Amino acid sequence: MPMYEYKCAKHGVFEELATLEDYDQPCACPQCGQISARVLTLPPEFLNMLKEKREAIERNEKAQHAPEIMTMAQHKEKKAEEAARHAHKHGSNCGCQPKKKSNLFYTAEGNKMFPSMRPWMISH
Repeated sequence: MPMYEYKCAKHGVFEELATLEDYDQPCACPQCGQISARVLTLPPEFLNMLKEKREAIERNEKAQHAPEIMTMAQHKEKKAEEAARHAHKHGSNCGCQPKKKSNLFYTAEGNKMFPSMRPWMISH
């Protein structure tokens, strides 16, 4: 049986053993017999933790059981927002982001060729 913490209004926090079925049930104070509610105590490290680190831990805990799903439209929107933020911060031609490489090639006759995109298509 696990040990849970309860808080009496007169005598403060005390610990009692309880079954897993009774984890949310109140318990009588061992000194005065008054019914006391169960309390959850947080470690002091959690309270002194940086806000960003606490948010990251909460996000990881959430993603552990129910990961967020991003659609292609949301992904494109996010990339556009990042590009806009980058352009605002650095300018449009800062050179710190790699440019998208084109898959376009030209044959010896001067025809366009996309070898990796759709090799079965005949270009015009």
